[in-house]
Formats: sequence, C-alpha cells, structure tokens
Amino acid sequence: MRLGAVGSERPAALDDDGVLWDLSGLAVDIDGDFLSSGGLDAAAAAVAAGGLPVMDDPADGSGLRVGSPIARPQAVICVGMNYAAHAAESGSEPPTRTVIFFKHPNTVVGPFDEVLIPPGSAKTDWEVELAVVIGTRARYLGSPAEALAHIAGFAVSNDVSEREYQIEISGGQWSKGKSSETFNPLGPWLVRPSDIGDGSALRLRSLVNGDPRQDSSTSDLIFDVAQVVFELSQYMVLEPGDVINTGTPQGVALSGRFPYLRPGDVVECEVEGLGRQRQVVGQGRS
Repeated sequence: MRLGAVGSERPAALDDDGVLWDLSGLAVDIDGDFLSSGGLDAAAAAVAAGGLPVMDDPADGSGLRVGSPIARPQAVICVGMNYAAHAAESGSEPPTRTVIFFKHPNTVVGPFDEVLIPPGSAKTDWEVELAVVIGTRARYLGSPAEALAHIAGFAVSNDVSEREYQIEISGGQWSKGKSSETFNPLGPWLVRPSDIGDGSALRLRSLVNGDPRQDSSTSDLIFDVAQVVFELSQYMVLEPGDVINTGTPQGVALSGRFPYLRPGDVVECEVEGLGRQRQVVGQGRS
C-alpha cells in the first residue's frame, strides 16, 4: 500500500492480521525500480521477520489517505470487451483478438479519492476490473506460460469511462472517453501472485449507492491474464510498474439498464482477495 497525501505517500505493507508495517526503510516508493529489484519479496520477508516499524493508521480509508498502490505508472494499458456478456450489452460481438486502448497515466488515483465528472458530461460510467501490475520487463514472450513471472501483483481497478467521448465523438478510438482526471482509481492493495494465484476465478463486483451493478468472475475472461500479458508483449515492451486493466463484466450504465453517474453518487468496486474501493462522485470544474 501507499499512504499519505497526494505526492507524499509512504510505502506500507498490510499483513494477514491487519497490521500495517512501514516500508519507508526499504523503499522510497513502490514504483517500477522497487518492483524490478525484488522489492515486494524483500518487504514480505521483512514483515515475516517482524523487523519493521508498525504504523497505527487504519487501512480502510478512514484515516490517512490511501494512495494508488503503484506510484507513477508510465503506461496504463487496457483490454476492451474481454467479457462476452459485456461485449453483448455494448452491442458488439466478442472479439477474436485482444482489443487494446490506453488511458493517460495521470488518471490513476487512490481507491477512496473523489471521481470527477467532466464539465458537461452526461454519460460517465463505472467499470470494475482486475488490474495487473508488471514487475519485470516483458518483451516478445514465447508463450502465455512465461507471463506470470513478469507480474508483480494484482489490484482492484475502476476504469471510469465517459461514453459520449468514447463512442459518439471518438474518431475511431476510445482513449478520449477514458483519460479524464481521476478516471482510474486503483487499489487499495497490490497483492503478489504468490499470495493470490494467477488472477483466475476471482469474483469481482461493483455497486452504485449500495445497489448491485456488476457481479462476475475473472474465470469468464475471454483472454485470461497470461494470454493478455503474452499478447501485449508482442506489440509493446511492458515495463516494471505498467498497469494493465484486463476488462470489465456486464452491468455498466452503457447497457441502458442503469443511470449514468451523477454528483453525489457513491461507487464501490471490489475483487476477491484484493479489497474494496469506494469513491464519491463529484463535479469537475474548468
């Protein structure tokens, strides 16, 4: 985890007993350099040895601000229509190859930070997703079986989207509707594959104002985590700290079954074993 005001977050680790350990003595921050140097394993070993200072702050967002668990990602890469039911509610056939788009990296905020509706927007939407954070450089992997070794961990992501920008005035690409400020709450935790597995068969849910919206499992991914990382490595070099949003299941406002977000709404997203986010929706100002 990363705790503290924006730009002043401190690295921390949360153990199975709910104790927060201060990682400041091991790392300046949880970033690509920390991940690629084996920092997560070193932190886990230090926690197990009990040799770190204990932090008193609660880890549920009620005390010190919880930041994104990864600092300054240089890329946020997203997979579209990766659940067949979501493709159907979007009016599309399930893809036969991965659909890839990008979000501006500065969309990444903390899991309890405010989500801001862009000025004039009437179609801001939520999307709970399993996020993958790359731990070591991945390029031209030989097979999906090689992918897990390059993953630092998993986290909860909310791929907030403005559908008019994404679809109606997109110009043929989606990033316009994905890159507004605050449009990617991430966290609260980064969890290693050794602690959660390969990202398969994890339940993921979203709620708006306490009412259920999405409820699915990563077992329904069209392209699973290993396949996604493998395919992306054929088109680009994945660097430590890069974030991959793996897709969202059915149950978003784009389906027409639910209203789009308005100021004052409360969005909650959770993935099994990775914690829960909660954002109050506000109004962006020019």
